[in-house]
Amino acid sequence: MVLGMLRVLLGFALACLAAGLTLVLFVYTPLELAREHAGDRVSEAGLLALAVATHTAMFAAPFALIGAGFAEWQRIGGWLYYALTGIAIAAVGFAAQSWTESGGEAQGSIRNGYAVAAFLITGGVAGLIYWLCAGRLASARAGGRGVSAPNSPAPSPAAGKSEGTSAGIAN
Repeated sequence: MVLGMLRVLLGFALACLAAGLTLVLFVYTPLELAREHAGDRVSEAGLLALAVATHTAMFAAPFALIGAGFAEWQRIGGWLYYALTGIAIAAVGFAAQSWTESGGEAQGSIRNGYAVAAFLITGGVAGLIYWLCAGRLASARAGGRGVSAPNSPAPSPAAGKSEGTSAGIAN
């Protein structure tokens, strides 16, 4: 149980770091990082990614705890659940950011297609990184039972027999 909680916390931390880096790559393009003053730009982008990851972690923690708790409880190990959960958390984050914005459609407004794409892609990337680190192991917890149902019936001895025979009908 303790190892499972550590796995979830590590997955959340790495997902937040990935989210921070993804959002920063929407500000600094990889070409820009490679071309102009590469060392200064990369260190500036790295520090900004850490700051964004911190803010992402503070906002997303309650939502991610609910999503990860549900996934652990239901033993959801598919990548699609985590990607969609990350996108949903990012959409809520975008909505919260746009609602706190003062004024209308000003020049520096977050209400544009590029910002929406940045938030949604970031959520998907964070969800996939969480899945890679922790989520895909959710179905394997609880004593190594794996993905099989806990109360699945045992296979019947007549499973290989034909239904049309009298031996198949007798079983």
